[in-house]
Order: sequence, then structure tokens, then C-alpha cells
Amino acid sequence: MSPSEDDLKQWESKSFEGETQYMLERDSDGASFLRAISNASASGLFLKQDIDINEFPYLNWEWRSDKSLAALDEQSKSGDDYVARMYVVVDGGLFFWNTIALNYVWSSSATSKDAWPNAFAGDNAQMVPVKNASSASGTWYTEKRNLKEDFKAFFGKGISRIDAIAIMTDTDNSKQDAQASYRNIYFSKN
Repeated sequence: MSPSEDDLKQWESKSFEGETQYMLERDSDGASFLRAISNASASGLFLKQDIDINEFPYLNWEWRSDKSLAALDEQSKSGDDYVARMYVVVDGGLFFWNTIALNYVWSSSATSKDAWPNAFAGDNAQMVPVKNASSASGTWYTEKRNLKEDFKAFFGKGISRIDAIAIMTDTDNSKQDAQASYRNIYFSKN
């Protein structure tokens, strides 16, 4: 499912403001990864896939910041930009207002692990800082999140299925430049 597995065909691009460039590259060991370059733009790559998180509750991924953002007020619309995001979406279907999303973010300013509502989507999208400005640029970090626990903690809901995941590097509101890399995205039982 990882876009770094040489196949982006299943991933759909969604533009909010301009186009973030997403390109497959290889590191010195020959392993592929997805590089994202945002120049005052915001677009993401979405993968619609029904995942039973009772069976596979963990989302795993690796990411790195290659060019960070200056500190922003990320709880405001003008500061709603992140060098890297990993979305997990539960689709509300015809009742679009019931769609909820966890946004695991590489924050430019958060100093705690406290989540906050997205500046545009409100309480339906919770921003969860996983890394911040003190995390070293150019270093790969491995993440593992228990989605069942996080949906319960941040939405108060017992979720059993998710409908999509997405990655996004965006700088449309702050008009800055940022670069990030993503790889090894997968779900696991433990």
C-alpha cells in the first residue's frame, strides 16, 4: 500500500491550492521512497481502502523532514501548514458532516503531544503532533499508532473500520517551501 513501492496508480491526487510535487526516488541502498516538495501549494495523495482496524489496528510508516517550516500558529487558518501529514479517514458517506479524520502531523511549533481541531474542518479532523521542530531534519523516523486507541482518545468513538489514508506536505497558507519524504506505510496486527 505504500506509495514507495514503485506504484502510485492506486493513489489519487487531491489539490487544495496548487500542486505539491510527489516523486518516487531511491536512496543509496536502492530502497524507494516518496519525496514531496511544496512551494506555497497544498495537494495530497489519497488511497481509498477499507481496513478492518479490529484485525489490523496499527498504522506504521516512516517519514523525514527534508526542509522544515518556520514556526507557525498551526491552530489558525493562516498557519495550517505542515512539512508532513499522515491522514486516516472514516468516511461519513452521504452524511459528509460525519466524516472524521486523524491527522498525524510533523508540527513546526507544537511542544506537547496535545491534539487540536483542524483550523478548517473543526472537530471532525484532529491534528495529532507526532514530530516537531526539535526532530532532526534529514533523519528517517519510524512511527506506529494504534488507530482504535487514537480514535477513542481523540473522538470518543469506537471505530472498527477506516476508509482511506493520505499523505500531504502543504505550505499554501504560509507561502513557505517545505520538503518531506515518506516510505513503508502499512497496517499491522501488533
